[in-house]
Amino acid sequence: MFDSLNELIEKIALGEDSTIEFKREIPHKKSLADEITAFANVKGGVILIGVDDNSDIVGIDIKNLNQYEKIIIEVCRDSIEPPVNIFTEKLTVENKNILKIDVPYSFFVHKSSNGYFIRQGSSKREMSTEHLARLLQSRSQARIIPFDEQLVPNTHYETFEKSLYQRFIPNEVSDDETNNFLLKRHLLIEERDYYRVTVAGLLMCSQHSDKYLYNSFICAVCYSGTTRDANYQIDAQDFKGALDQQIVDAFAFVKKHNQVSALKNIGRIDQPQYSMKAVFEAIVNAVIHRDYSKHGSKIRLFIFKDRLELYSPGALANSLTVENLRYNQMSRNELLGRLLSELSLDDNIAGQIGRKHFLERRGEGVGIILKESFKLSNKKPIYEVLGEELQLIIFAARSLQEK
Repeated sequence: MFDSLNELIEKIALGEDSTIEFKREIPHKKSLADEITAFANVKGGVILIGVDDNSDIVGIDIKNLNQYEKIIIEVCRDSIEPPVNIFTEKLTVENKNILKIDVPYSFFVHKSSNGYFIRQGSSKREMSTEHLARLLQSRSQARIIPFDEQLVPNTHYETFEKSLYQRFIPNEVSDDETNNFLLKRHLLIEERDYYRVTVAGLLMCSQHSDKYLYNSFICAVCYSGTTRDANYQIDAQDFKGALDQQIVDAFAFVKKHNQVSALKNIGRIDQPQYSMKAVFEAIVNAVIHRDYSKHGSKIRLFIFKDRLELYSPGALANSLTVENLRYNQMSRNELLGRLLSELSLDDNIAGQIGRKHFLERRGEGVGIILKESFKLSNKKPIYEVLGEELQLIIFAARSLQEK
């Protein structure tokens, strides 16, 4: 909101209203939490630190900017339920430093330690019981919209990368028709007079999705032992960028550390620890089915001496259970699934896993993981829901020499 500096300066001159609040200096944490929830519970808004009530830009000492930003982020995380995902920006206006806090419209109802607040005019007020009930009902209805089709606050058309979104546009679509096509495909959304990128659009068409959706990447670590011990860590990488590239990079990471044993008695027999076909399915499933609304979590992949562990944020969707996971197909992110099913794999990976696209949409992924892994290790992989996270353990095959 108020993305250009000129627009922001004009807004400051007009004074506070339902969309903007001025603070000469950072307020007490509880008061700040009230202000942020008041905006998030209505239509979003902006809080400016370093501007007084009379619209005078007083500025912030540059030494305090980073500390103020840290306090604000802590308030959003620790003093508001559920946490609010804000966007902060340090700006220089009239040669003075100010801190801009962009509070997005939220699909949740937020509460500070002092209660539920909304923004009315240039001030906040606590919600009545009736108002709170109506708001809870309306937000619940709004959340019928799949999360991957919802807009990402603070994004704009330039958040897209042309080389990435063109993959989903037919050649016959002209440049003039591009925006309408992106809107129809739910990669863009019009909000007031702006184009905003959807969750799926951001994840598939930007190399910097983690800037807006924190932790929307894969963290991979390889250990030489059987426990998470930094002393035995031999490799660690974070895979960011478009989701299809994250999948490819995570797949390459496992392949790099997938030890292969061999016997040469009669000809040569090679046996890897893990089926790369099963690994690919596991990574794709984690990316497709994770809950991207949980911005405090990321996909985590650990390789140990005797097993591979994969953690995906979010409990199982809808009526799925660990017991029926193999036999039922239900996606949390249908749009992401459709987009990945349109992208072709390079010949090298396609040859290893026996298909042409990232997602074949046949609902066979879990079955492949169980079958291919058991064939190598003679141990059935384990799925388990741990709170709001799904864990998959694939056991490593014993070396041929040990057998």
